[in-house]
Amino acid sequence: MAKIMTKEEKFKQMIETPVNRLIPRLAVPTIISMLVTSIYNMADTFFVSQIGTSASGAVGVIFSAMAMIQAVGFTLGMGSGNNISRALGNREEERASVFAAMAFFTAGIIGLLFLLFGMMFSRQMVYFLGATETIAPYAQDYARYILIAAPFMMCSFVMNNILRAQGSAMLAMVGITTGGILNMILDPILIFGFGMGISGAAIATMLSQMISFSILLYQCNSHGDCIKIQLSCFRPNLKMYGEILHAGLPSFCRQGLASVAAVVLNFAAGPYGDAAIAAMSIVTRFMMFINSSLIGFGQGFQPVCGFNFGARRYDRVLEAYWFCVKVAVVMLTLFGTVAFLFSRPIITAFRREDLQVIEIGTLALRLQLLTMPIQAWVIMVNMLTQSIGYGFRASLVALGRQGLFLIPSLLIFPRVFGVLGVQISQPLADVFTFLLATGIVLGVLKELKQLREEQEGNSCGI
Repeated sequence: MAKIMTKEEKFKQMIETPVNRLIPRLAVPTIISMLVTSIYNMADTFFVSQIGTSASGAVGVIFSAMAMIQAVGFTLGMGSGNNISRALGNREEERASVFAAMAFFTAGIIGLLFLLFGMMFSRQMVYFLGATETIAPYAQDYARYILIAAPFMMCSFVMNNILRAQGSAMLAMVGITTGGILNMILDPILIFGFGMGISGAAIATMLSQMISFSILLYQCNSHGDCIKIQLSCFRPNLKMYGEILHAGLPSFCRQGLASVAAVVLNFAAGPYGDAAIAAMSIVTRFMMFINSSLIGFGQGFQPVCGFNFGARRYDRVLEAYWFCVKVAVVMLTLFGTVAFLFSRPIITAFRREDLQVIEIGTLALRLQLLTMPIQAWVIMVNMLTQSIGYGFRASLVALGRQGLFLIPSLLIFPRVFGVLGVQISQPLADVFTFLLATGIVLGVLKELKQLREEQEGNSCGI
């Protein structure tokens, strides 16, 4: 069993251990968590796709709602987590505890409101998310249980980020992966064994999220080296909410716009039939799987970045960033190349009975895989700027991929190029986001170098 560190030992680890050893150590549990989460998302899509093309499309429609749930959870989780990292780096433990409680209980309240309004307007919701007449009944069945899980999902996203922010990625991994594995086991049992169809997939997701929530809450409150989730520390105030939202806004832009973009994608693909919606849903889930390894790696970088920025170790912030960029570009280039070679078999595995789904999905997947190396650069720029509290610039990068460039592309190109316009929209958005991110990060790196030089000058003057 791994030795539980004291807070002082953890502080020294975060600001003294060489970054090329520390970041992989923190990243491996997070990568596993992200991969398992992506795999069970793909498992939902895979098993539901066996029911039919309309059912497969329904998963893509409700993905938009799940992305919004995730957006709120990640906004509060990343916003509080980045502040927690910097507070702990500055040895302000009480302040870190208040951030944790505010994020957790606020997520629970918002999740309950999401459940209430979603249940009241479920039919209107699925049509608003882009369902067709044939997809809507499946989407409503699936949404019912996802909405029940919403409060648990939001709180779990918060706790996952709180644990990672403290350097306890292994504890976060246990909660996330246990729920994910349970979901994959329950999917075929409930869908086919009990004949529950698409409702079975949603119930599997609901139960797995509840289990993950319970494990994560236990992990937070049972380890002496972790900040506990305590109602007594829930002291809502506008200033701290502002700090959480400032740090978490990039996550909201990224995840919230992913939800909006998913809705726009459904409407853009809708004129080309349920097969187009199903194909793009499959591609989206698979690309999430590919990107999850990089996001997991980057999330191993974020607490190191936040801790050291708070401790004024700007040299380590820069060293960690360039280390992660090199690893990220190589990692995604390798994964993208392999997936490109097997694009058609990948899509066929989900919906082999529908040739139209295979044709649309294969080309869309290949086009998106071509931009893998530049996606690595964009994600690392976003994580650097967010972790050190440069909220506006981080938000601008996050806005680029899903908002500034993707949504206009989906509104324009399908009208000109038909279904090809749907397929090329994401790759084009990636290219423009790369250019935007490069312009932003050059200025940030210049500022960090100046801070490092000032810090070194002050040290020499002592």
